[in-house]
Order: sequence, then C-alpha cells, then structure tokens
Amino acid sequence: MKSSMHFQSDNIVPFSNHESEIVSLPNIVVSTIESKRRVQELQTFVEEVMVKGVDYGLVDGFSKPTLLKPGAEKLCDVFGFLKTADVVNRIEQWESGIFAYEVKMTLIRKDNGLVEAEGLGSCNSKESSFQQQDPYTIVNTVLKMAKKRALIDAVLSATRSSGIFTQDIEDFPQAKTKASKGGGEQATKAQLQKIFRIVDEMDMPTDVAKELMKMTFSVERSTQLTKKQASDFIQDLLVLKEVRTMDGQNNID
Repeated sequence: MKSSMHFQSDNIVPFSNHESEIVSLPNIVVSTIESKRRVQELQTFVEEVMVKGVDYGLVDGFSKPTLLKPGAEKLCDVFGFLKTADVVNRIEQWESGIFAYEVKMTLIRKDNGLVEAEGLGSCNSKESSFQQQDPYTIVNTVLKMAKKRALIDAVLSATRSSGIFTQDIEDFPQAKTKASKGGGEQATKAQLQKIFRIVDEMDMPTDVAKELMKMTFSVERSTQLTKKQASDFIQDLLVLKEVRTMDGQNNID
C-alpha cells in the first residue's frame, strides 16, 4: 500500500510551472501620437465650437465643467453618432404618485452601423428636485431627465471626454453649489422680467435656461430665486450674451 501511494505522489503533475510562465499583455492599437492628436482635436472643438452656459456649465467648487444636453447632442453630431433610447425599467404607481425610469442610450456610428457606446440614466419622482411638485404633473419630466442622463453617460464614454467634462452636476452634493449662498429675500418682479428678456433676446431655449438655472442654483423655477441669486444669474446671462455678440461680429468680419 505504501509503495502504491508513493508511486501516485511521484506522478503528480504540477498545476503550473513558474519558470515557464509567459506574461502577455494586449498590444496598444493606437499610437501615443495618434492618441494625443485625438485628445487635442476634442479640446479644440470644445474651446472653439461649444458655448459655455449652453453646451456646458462651470460651477464653483468643481475643477471641470459639466456637460449639458445641448453639448452632448453637439458631440454626437460631430462624431457621427445615431442615438436610440430604450426604457429598460419603469415604475409607475399612479395610486401613490411614485414614478421612476431607467433608460439605456445607445450610440451607433453612422459610417459602419456599429455600436460605439451605451449609457444608463435613471430618475425618479422622489428626488429632492421634485419634492415640492405634484408628482402627476412631472411624469414626462422624470422620463426626459432619465434620457438626458443616459445620453450624457453614453457621450462621455463614446468620445472619451470624461477628462474634459465631469459627470452630471446633479449627482454631486448640492451644498457645493451657489444654492448654499442664496439666503435672503425673494427675487423681485423686475429681476425676473429682466431674466426673461435677456433669455428671449439670446433666443435661448427655455429648457436650456432652466437647466442652467437649476445646475447653478438648484431651483426649478425662477420664482424660487433669491435677490442675490437672481442678480448673479442676470450677470451670467449678460456675459454669455456679450460673448455671443462678439462671436457673431467676428464671423461677419
């Protein structure tokens, strides 16, 4: 019996031989020079074509700008992506007023029909932004917000632009935004009228103005702004208007 056991022990084949192991890494398919060129082209496009306050926003406390929906759409166009959105999960409890959606956004290359990237985004009526609203009036808004988040997620992945833009500002603690500095009296009627007038003069879509206001001050409606916040928003809009005017004059020249 002992002889048999010794025979089996002598014939055990080791699972691995460290001396013969070969470590293999995948080859880099894009050269360093080409990679740098692509990054530079993207940065140039952002600086020369995309508009601050419309395509992306800058918020105090964050080193990188946040990509907005118009900017994501613009990047899709320049990179040649088709977009398809699918609601992959939904909760619609009409009795209790709870609504939630999860959306998958797929970006498809126009030149060859291949899927370049997928992004996921979700939103629900219990989020703090909707706490003061009638849940039955914001169902479509909740769905659109989920689609927007999925789009931005997909675009950041497909364009490799996460080094330039940060994630949706709504995912960060709101204490870092200007909302924490907005205490005081409510905005005056004159201030609100001036905000509407400037937005109208710039032909800025209402949803873009609302998203910019929400991103910066964490409010859903202009009537929720304080005097200080309204004053800051007016200044931001005036600067943006001046930049647009200068760009228009340069194009004419």
